[in-house]
Amino acid sequence: MTDVEAPAADAPQITLGDMATMVQVVDLCSKRGAFEGPELETVGGLRSRIVAFVEANQPKDEPAPEGAVPEVEAEAVEDSDES
Repeated sequence: MTDVEAPAADAPQITLGDMATMVQVVDLCSKRGAFEGPELETVGGLRSRIVAFVEANQPKDEPAPEGAVPEVEAEAVEDSDES
């Protein structure tokens, strides 16, 4: 008899919708200038791999999952150099 552990019933799960949300978060952060130049290649590569995974694993008869990133208005940043 082989001892095989079954995954815990309440183990955290990540869905294709969650992954689509991750892509939207990366896009939003990029739009807001959160990444520095040297980071862009790594972040872009990760984004591309997530998109490819979602596209490869979504059922053929269903539309691509959409993420849900809440829109939050950025607060105006005051220039502290002005006196």
